[in-house]
Amino acid sequence: MPSSDFTNRVALVTGGSRGIGHAIAMQLAREGADVAISYASRPEPGQETVKAIEALGRRAIAVPCNVADQQPVDEMVAATREKLGPIDLLVHCGAISNTCDHDELTFERWKETIDVNLHGAFRVVFAVKDEMIRRNFGRIVMLSSVAALRPRARQIHYSASKAGVIALTRCCAEAFAPHNVRMNAIAPGLIDTEMAKVLSAQQTETVISQTPLGRLGTPAEIAEVACFLLSERSSFMTGQTIAVSGGRVMLP
Repeated sequence: MPSSDFTNRVALVTGGSRGIGHAIAMQLAREGADVAISYASRPEPGQETVKAIEALGRRAIAVPCNVADQQPVDEMVAATREKLGPIDLLVHCGAISNTCDHDELTFERWKETIDVNLHGAFRVVFAVKDEMIRRNFGRIVMLSSVAALRPRARQIHYSASKAGVIALTRCCAEAFAPHNVRMNAIAPGLIDTEMAKVLSAQQTETVISQTPLGRLGTPAEIAEVACFLLSERSSFMTGQTIAVSGGRVMLP
């Protein structure tokens, strides 16, 4: 049975064609939401996700969007409103990841990562928040990373961008709270997705050995937490970052 929290709600999931975003989009659809997803460059997984959502009896669209630029973000939001209606739920997953030593970290690589992961997060949130505030309803989940919570010598750029997402979440949550708009973040550990392939097999085994639960996470496990945070089951939570890492990072 669809959750009453999401029935006939409209969700926008950036990066929703693959990995964690795909799992979240599908879970929202299973629980009754109509879902817009965005993809950066490959349309085929996006169209496959749309078909899978429509097979569940829900409406769906897939929209190309490079969150490093404002115009595609505005077009994505406008297309969602036109095809599906006002946006009730936002999950921002779109991001890039790579690793390098500090002496290989150029300003260009730093800037690209910040533009996508942090500036992109700002663009997406600020493209939807005014309408949520006017309607006195909104639920937002941001994807950060445990890399934002612990030192990562080879992820200086990525870790900084994802730490910014946590601060953005915390501050926006306080600003939006009087308008019944809640905003929380998830900091996943290493999840079995295409993005995880930036690590070598040896690096992956090292992470697993440092994880109390002794394995990688799955996209479906992150989707469960995201849907909890979007639902009224978390009605007294806002501004929080939840580490979902198999115990590798524990808060506070």
